[in-house]
Amino acid sequence: MPQKQQIKTFILQNFLFSDDPAAVGDQDSLIQGGIIDSTGIHELVFFLEDAFKLQIAAEEMTPANFDTIETVERLRLAQAGRLSRRRARHGAPDHPARPDRP
Repeated sequence: MPQKQQIKTFILQNFLFSDDPAAVGDQDSLIQGGIIDSTGIHELVFFLEDAFKLQIAAEEMTPANFDTIETVERLRLAQAGRLSRRRARHGAPDHPARPDRP
């Protein structure tokens, strides 16, 4: 399943309790629509970090980055690109250890 679809499926199942892809569009505001709040953003961050092996900094946890499925996907792509460049420069392993996560 493409990553953007995984994000949408997570949002549908965990916030809308639905399997209907039509329940939310990729450009629909998740915040203004009352689908996610600050706690929901944190849940979405944990999902992104676990599912895609990313590290999202606190300053990136802004409503602008999590307002739509499209903006979440752009954040994921930017994070994945930074992680790939960092690994290439430093020869780091594919899945960096997170000291704050088990």
